[in-house]
Amino acid sequence: MASIQKPKLEVCLSPALLHLYDTTGSVVVIIDIFRATSTITAALSNGAKCVLPVASVEGCIELGKLIDNSITAGERDGKVAEGLQYGNSPLEYPNEFIKGKTLVLTTTNGTRLLHMVQGASVIVIGSFLNLAAVCDFLKKQNKNVLLGCASWKDRFNMEDTLFAGAVVAEVRDSFDINCDSARAAATLYRDASEVGLIEFLKDSSHYRRLSGFGLAQDMEYCTTLNTHPVVPVLKGNEIVVSN
Repeated sequence: MASIQKPKLEVCLSPALLHLYDTTGSVVVIIDIFRATSTITAALSNGAKCVLPVASVEGCIELGKLIDNSITAGERDGKVAEGLQYGNSPLEYPNEFIKGKTLVLTTTNGTRLLHMVQGASVIVIGSFLNLAAVCDFLKKQNKNVLLGCASWKDRFNMEDTLFAGAVVAEVRDSFDINCDSARAAATLYRDASEVGLIEFLKDSSHYRRLSGFGLAQDMEYCTTLNTHPVVPVLKGNEIVVSN
């Protein structure tokens, strides 16, 4: 009897490499651990109506003016962007503040990558905060998967790659993985798990950059596992919790 062919899983380590991958009909996971996808996951889990990802600060401001009960938020280079009301911290959006509101969000890396993806079956938001939920979702879809790292201005970064490695470690039995970036990410995650994710990341460039802005607490939160068991997906131009 012929063996059942498994869907493939690949890891794209930077948006600059996205053109090398065929995302048509695939499940694409957007990964921007510090901090966009962590913030989106936390806000939706805490009751946000939806998140509207916007590529530019100007577009974010203008869209916010058109939507009732909305919040404009985001950053450039780790800092709250001028003209926006709030930043890109998952800790800024507890239930008592965000419930029922629309979060209009723009970030340096994560929202940019999301808008670059073409032809995907579904686009999913991944973070350590919803790792298990995302992995369960991927296995149930039975489709090819691309884990897309937002990176830092097209350069490889450690935290997004670690998350990709965590996903590979959890779902590898359900997928055909013939991808060296996936293998490298899984190896990196294994090594990081031995010392603890946040300890491993303290020598990374993005941790150093953001900790210089006083955001160490944000990054510790963003590396906490499975505190928000939701799967945010892109529906039209809105990110909502998958049913």
